[in-house]
Amino acid sequence: MSEKPSAIIFGGLNTCSRALAALLVPLNGERLVSHLRIVDRFSVSPPTTYLGAEFPKILAQPDVEYRQANLTVPSAVASAFDPPPGKAPYSYVFDLTGEVNHDRSEVIVIKLTFTVARIIALEAVRRKVKAYVRLQQPVYETPDKGTHDEKEDVKPTRPLDMWWHETLRMLASIEDLPLVVLRIGFVYGPYVEFGLYALVITVASIYGYMNKPMKTPWGPGKDGVNTVHIDDVSGGLWACAKWIGSLGRQQANITAGEKFYFHNDKSKVKDIEGACSPDMQPVAPIFNLVDDSEMTMAKGGSMITEFFGTTFEFYSFFENAVAKFKLDDIVEDINEHHVGTWTEMLQTSNPPIVQTPLNAYMDQWALARRKLAYNNSKIKNVIGYKLNRPQFTHDELREVVDKWKAEGSWPALDGC
Repeated sequence: MSEKPSAIIFGGLNTCSRALAALLVPLNGERLVSHLRIVDRFSVSPPTTYLGAEFPKILAQPDVEYRQANLTVPSAVASAFDPPPGKAPYSYVFDLTGEVNHDRSEVIVIKLTFTVARIIALEAVRRKVKAYVRLQQPVYETPDKGTHDEKEDVKPTRPLDMWWHETLRMLASIEDLPLVVLRIGFVYGPYVEFGLYALVITVASIYGYMNKPMKTPWGPGKDGVNTVHIDDVSGGLWACAKWIGSLGRQQANITAGEKFYFHNDKSKVKDIEGACSPDMQPVAPIFNLVDDSEMTMAKGGSMITEFFGTTFEFYSFFENAVAKFKLDDIVEDINEHHVGTWTEMLQTSNPPIVQTPLNAYMDQWALARRKLAYNNSKIKNVIGYKLNRPQFTHDELREVVDKWKAEGSWPALDGC
């Protein structure tokens, strides 16, 4: 029996690292790695970000270590790669870093997304790791019709998105890096409090509580808003690490490599250390990961609102025109109802909820139209990955809400 690899996770404590850790070193069941270190900027004791009810138990295990570090400092990253005494060097690196708060300045996004990933990647090359798996959040917009595979040049849109994409181009240009990219849909699942679907679930419960339909201006709702369960994000990351660890970068490029095209402003990248030339088209293996739900706005909205006893509707043409024209005005009007009602729900819960990571405020980003429809055939056919949660249904939604209720983050109310 071959020795199990040791693994290090950088970043993602506020996104997907907690679930990945639970897969690699479960409280019950076979361990996939011999030792796990998680490194991020947050404190876990006391916590400065949401951890969920189960993650502290994962951290309490003897073969798991959490290290708080400033990942913008190269010496801190280098130190993080040093294994504990008597332990083997880290062979699998999971890069879950990157700024996900869309309201951050471009300077901050470059520093916390592009620069951090480059520092980690260059150190990983020096350490001769076997696998470097980069998690790419849903920062793209796909064309209107059908699903879209990895060969298609899907476009990032906002400044934050541009730098997530530019980070991939930079990583792909590091030839000795055993890189594989996992490009995911919108994540949901137990203890996933960030992103689009956590917000939609929270707001849908509010409309259920008010016994009113939840409405959107983006009819008829056929745009893809593809989902992926957090268990499959973790499973996909592990499958990618094993795959490239056995192949190496050169063969992985031959088998699954795709070109990464330039989409940024040329004037913005010319002074960024490590940025690729706009003329470069670096190649790296990349896999889409979404479930088989083929979730659209109409399908997802109807399924989630039905769970909370209400309906999902679209504004009429006239209402739609007014809403789009006065988006700034209606954002505040909508949130006056959302936030006030959510506060009421928390206070009238039995017992009352005094602290929750869930937020009912929908800004312009949350209300914006989305189009994300990926084809997931490649990861199934090339790596042989089998989805753990192929469909997003009421059963999955019930598990999410029940776990939030159990930890005291979700109001205990009839119908919610």
